[in-house]
Amino acid sequence: MDEPEEPAREEPVPDEAAPDEADVDTVTDAVLAASRLLVTIAARSLCTVEHRLTLPQFRMLVVLSALGPAKLVDLAEHLDVQPSTALRMVDRLVAARLVGRRHNPVNRRETELTLTVSGRRVVREVTARRRAVIGTVLRRLPPARRAALVEALDAFNRAGREPRADGAGPGPDAPGWSDPVEEAGRSVSRRAPG
Repeated sequence: MDEPEEPAREEPVPDEAAPDEADVDTVTDAVLAASRLLVTIAARSLCTVEHRLTLPQFRMLVVLSALGPAKLVDLAEHLDVQPSTALRMVDRLVAARLVGRRHNPVNRRETELTLTVSGRRVVREVTARRRAVIGTVLRRLPPARRAALVEALDAFNRAGREPRADGAGPGPDAPGWSDPVEEAGRSVSRRAPG
């Protein structure tokens, strides 16, 4: 008995706008290597602070520095953490006298979180140390490479909705970055075999 012929399979037409996955993988590897260096610089910059801080706690201080007085739920949203997680971090930072709590003068039922003088000093000192070390690394690059790096990192930060260090050009979710992570989860689920 003759077996039915299988229909001819059409080769997918490449989408001109779709990124070349090999290119994306190569760039991802380079960004991961750079992020390891940057995390090392960040962690070392925290080691010299008189207060023992984790990177997430320092990130909270930086976000508070950018936001100014903030409610806990707003801070948690910007950090992309649950309010209970943010509360535990705030409690530790209040105990270390880096963050202060006060009643909102407009609505006494709300509590505002602010950086203390010590908290502002820590953000300033840690950021200055990071800048110094990063500057040392960058001086090893020729000027043309540094200019290209600025352009590439500005584009990367815009895509990730991260504001620039000078505060110019914040993304719509500044200073958080939850959307790119959520998008990565969606793109992984779209590629998963179904």
